[in-house]
Amino acid sequence: MSGKGIVHGLGVTLRHLLRTYWDDLKKGRRRYFNPEGIAYRQSPEVDGIFTVQYPEEKLPVPEEFRYLPFLVYDPGPAGEKVLRCTSCGICAKVCPPQCIWITRTTDPETGKPVPTPAEFAIDIDICMNCGLCAEYCPFDAIKMDHDYEIAGYDRMTTNIYTIEQLARSADYYRKIRPNAFASEEKDRLEREAAKAARAGTG
Repeated sequence: MSGKGIVHGLGVTLRHLLRTYWDDLKKGRRRYFNPEGIAYRQSPEVDGIFTVQYPEEKLPVPEEFRYLPFLVYDPGPAGEKVLRCTSCGICAKVCPPQCIWITRTTDPETGKPVPTPAEFAIDIDICMNCGLCAEYCPFDAIKMDHDYEIAGYDRMTTNIYTIEQLARSADYYRKIRPNAFASEEKDRLEREAAKAARAGTG
């Protein structure tokens, strides 16, 4: 109970404070509020301050970082959004907290199901960001987003995401997960080539 631990802790804080000013003189203020500066403060070479002043500064998230799911769409011939989702319901079945609701579209004349969702909703307060929906989707129609700034004031109007809020383009997916996108495209092209080869020999 001599207080040596407190003095030692305060000494560490004071040392970092003084090294921050010394580091500023050597490096300049370029290491603040820019990607280069944030990368420097995350490196082992940092001397002095290493905290990030959120929300003015934000740490880049890894490619495999996952938050909320989103629905992928491709551009149609007339520029419309063509969802990859076929409303098969696999994502809703494998979802551990059961936060996904899907209503399949039906043909008004025949009553037969149409492979596109009429309604697709996710309760983001219940979603546990596990990524099972994206992992089990057979059509690569649902992926995990990087957007984690989703705070709101009204749960019932802002935290139930519908198709309009969930839809993201395939190009958006390519930008946030370039390696995963490239791998999936490679697999898709290989499957198409194998299918074409089987059709040619059949």
